[in-house]
Amino acid sequence: MATRVREKAAQRKANADKRPRATAKYIRISPRKVKIVVDLIRGKQVDQALAILAYTPKSAAPEVEKLLNSAIANAENNLEMDRSSLYVAEVYANQGPTLKRYWARSHGRADMIKKRTSHITIVLDQK
Repeated sequence: MATRVREKAAQRKANADKRPRATAKYIRISPRKVKIVVDLIRGKQVDQALAILAYTPKSAAPEVEKLLNSAIANAENNLEMDRSSLYVAEVYANQGPTLKRYWARSHGRADMIKKRTSHITIVLDQK
């Protein structure tokens, strides 16, 4: 059934994205709230993005700042890129699994509370 498995794997590896990236999964903030912060740094230089995140009063800002520092470290250590030429090429927040909890109400009823999680990804590139 599977033909040319090694050749296909080699071709996939050759076409893989070589840009530095970092991913944070299962962050306990809803993606809707994270996207507000993420939109602020898209396309910015990394030092400018870190300055924006340091002074953004949103709950997602420290998580995104930590992830951006990780992506910068990946670029410097793994791919030997220069920090001054890096910028945020792609950044997005996808929805993770939702934790469902119940809240007791009157007359024996229950309301559902949805505790949403996020998967945040940052991809850097050189100018």
